[in-house]
Amino acid sequence: MEGLSSSAHGVIGWDIGGAHVKAARWQGGRIVDAAQWPCPLWQGMDRLDAALALAHARWPDLVAQAQAVTMTGEMVDLFEHREQGVARIAARLAETLPAPRFFAGDAAWATAAEAGAQWERIASANWLATARHTARALPADEGLLVDIGSTTTDLIAFRRGHVITESRSDAHRLATGELVYQGVVRTPLCALARRIAWKGEPHNVMNEFFATTADVYRLRGELAPAHDQHASADNAPKDALHTRARLARMIGLDERDGSAVQWDAFAAAWREAQLAELREQLERVRALHDLGADATLVAAGCGAFLAPELLPAGWRLASYAAQVARIDDAAGAALRSWVQVGAPAVAVASLYAEESARCGW
Repeated sequence: MEGLSSSAHGVIGWDIGGAHVKAARWQGGRIVDAAQWPCPLWQGMDRLDAALALAHARWPDLVAQAQAVTMTGEMVDLFEHREQGVARIAARLAETLPAPRFFAGDAAWATAAEAGAQWERIASANWLATARHTARALPADEGLLVDIGSTTTDLIAFRRGHVITESRSDAHRLATGELVYQGVVRTPLCALARRIAWKGEPHNVMNEFFATTADVYRLRGELAPAHDQHASADNAPKDALHTRARLARMIGLDERDGSAVQWDAFAAAWREAQLAELREQLERVRALHDLGADATLVAAGCGAFLAPELLPAGWRLASYAAQVARIDDAAGAALRSWVQVGAPAVAVASLYAEESARCGW
């Protein structure tokens, strides 16, 4: 395979999403850095260019590294269809990065020139990269990767070193419950419940884009500010006052209609609604793959803080950053946090490095 050798250099792993670009740097057998930049790709390819420019500024020697890429950005409505999205993203990356290789799932790696023909395998395969990396790192375990991101949640079963789902497309995973279109930042609150309790009385929910899950977890102090990268629903500030005002609009109220304690309780009600949905989907996937009573739940994503409350009885809880990723021994909490958030980028960097070393690329 032509291109830069990951053994002679390092690897930059990329996850090109519709809302963020995640990147991780593999060097000397370890992940030594990771980052995420906002990238509202539906607004234009210039948003991807801007995120790539920030990556070049962070790593001035970026072009001396091998490049391993996965993506979900082909789904945005900037593109006529997913095939066009894969081809255009691959072509744009090839203009900026030296010989990028695209994760193609069961077909291994594709060049930018091959991406169009391999688009169905490349499209939205980031979950498979993370799950494959997890399964290989825990060859004696069976369990479930639970990657709770800003927008979606992946629930992927693994057993004895292999990803065991037969699903490969988002459409199929939506049917099986392995893909849940809920996250802890960008999900509109009206997607979580039709009715919600306020002061003990259920209220119908306004189906308007008044507030997002970021408002819930920000008010509760669970969402790290560094992971809260997108504008609020009303483009107003993210302080407690404005956050409570957005929540209030969901049931036709104003912030002044309740106390801080009452709005905290209201946020907790939305949180429980999301947890209930995720628990139901987790049980569906658990039954689908006949996972045992002593399996392992591997938590990843910026919403990994919810994982302890999703853990089935008897299961063990593991962290992608701690138990799967190989991180520099001197890494601090910030790097571990970004590795957790950027698991797909970490996964493609790690998989490409391991496979290139084995195959002598």
